[in-house]
Amino acid sequence: MTTRKKVCVIGAGVSGLAAARAFGRRGHEVAILERSRELGGVWEPSRSYPDVKTQSPKDLYRYTDKPMPKHYPEWPTGAQVFSYLSDFAEDHGLRRLIRFGTDVRAMRRRADGRKGWELDLETPEGRKSETFDFIAVCTGNFSDKNRPAHPGQEAFEAAGGTVLHSSEYTDPAMVRGKRVVVLGFSKSATDIAVSAVNAGAAAVSIVYLKPVWRIPYFIGGLINFKRILYIRAQEKMFPGWNRSTLARLNHAVARPFVWANWRALESLLTMQMKLKKTGLRPEERIEDGINCSVPIATPGFFEMVLDGRIKALQGTFARYEQDAVILTGGERITADMAVLATGWKAGIPFLPQEYRDRLIEADGQYRLYRLIVNPDIPDLGFVGFNSSFCTVLCADVGAEWLVRYADGKLARQPGEAQMRENIEMMLDWRRNERPAAKVYGGLCVAPYHFKHFDELLADIGTRRKRRNALAENFAPPAAEAYAGYLRTAPDYQAA
Repeated sequence: MTTRKKVCVIGAGVSGLAAARAFGRRGHEVAILERSRELGGVWEPSRSYPDVKTQSPKDLYRYTDKPMPKHYPEWPTGAQVFSYLSDFAEDHGLRRLIRFGTDVRAMRRRADGRKGWELDLETPEGRKSETFDFIAVCTGNFSDKNRPAHPGQEAFEAAGGTVLHSSEYTDPAMVRGKRVVVLGFSKSATDIAVSAVNAGAAAVSIVYLKPVWRIPYFIGGLINFKRILYIRAQEKMFPGWNRSTLARLNHAVARPFVWANWRALESLLTMQMKLKKTGLRPEERIEDGINCSVPIATPGFFEMVLDGRIKALQGTFARYEQDAVILTGGERITADMAVLATGWKAGIPFLPQEYRDRLIEADGQYRLYRLIVNPDIPDLGFVGFNSSFCTVLCADVGAEWLVRYADGKLARQPGEAQMRENIEMMLDWRRNERPAAKVYGGLCVAPYHFKHFDELLADIGTRRKRRNALAENFAPPAAEAYAGYLRTAPDYQAA
């Protein structure tokens, strides 16, 4: 019999809702702490820039038990995702569990010697402390803005200039008639540059460190990219972790064919997006850089660079002047507005330093078994830190794994020594065999979605029935299929 726990879920975004649903339907008392005034995380309306939409198709960006509405487009807008998450919360009675405007300021092990944690909270009513038996950290990789400071910003702003983070670009009207420079080369950076052109900016520049491979929504203008990059057959072309001798031999034999596959894809993308003409063809081999940071190509971006509506400059900001941004290469960009599309900072500032030292290596790599728990931090786990192209599905399956781990109900419940050995193996693999996997502190499943899911489901003890060989190897992950796998778990409980 499982002991009922008082569980704290920190964050009411995609992963927090998944964790709350998983713990709640297995009988635990759940409280969701959310520092903003609305649920949704990155999809909370005040954090979304104009024209934002998912990078993943809607059938991949969903929970196992709830498809997105049929009338949604293939790549839903930010407003549609927020509506979907709101409906999911209502379906499972989660909204009433959310304490909005509640920020976790610090936490410590319980002073009475019992299991669990005591949290210091900043609430709308003031400071308070509260104890919980288990903590699910669901703040993800996009919690705190990464806002770099450069010399001269005060003078630039005093002269009428504006500096803002990409998440603060919420109204295209703010750039009309202005000279805009965007720092960064992520999808949000190129989205904002295109939006600024369309909104009537006087001039638009984008500053980037190096060209990166981007994936169009339809490769060759015909094939949805999920049919190429989200399939098990393509995943097998990457050398995974913990490979057997036979797997290593098979990969060595197939190496020439794998090499030809990637070169063909590079050639196709170069032609389709006119990368040589724009001067934006990456030097890095595409297979060496595929991870969670690979962006989707913003429609219209390369065409605007080619015809001069967007000026692309390599480098970064060195300093501001009263009416300009000066780059490290000496270029001077006259500007009224700088948009910092510089991403987000991962971290758990409320976790005591002694535990952060056990969690995060000196090079920023996280020590997490299955990207979910650390054996040296009791009564705590992470949901949604296993980021990927299938973010919602990863959070959903990860939450199902975590609640069983917390209850001691995994079919393959790992011991501390086993977890530490696995963590060391994964750290070595990321550092020496697959450096691209070190992105986001190693908290990136892509492109190993199937391998990651296989491990989680095996731990849970599902009786996984394989689809036919063609579907298994050439179809993207199917949320309905994973819902079916979870229903075969020995301790499955219906919602």
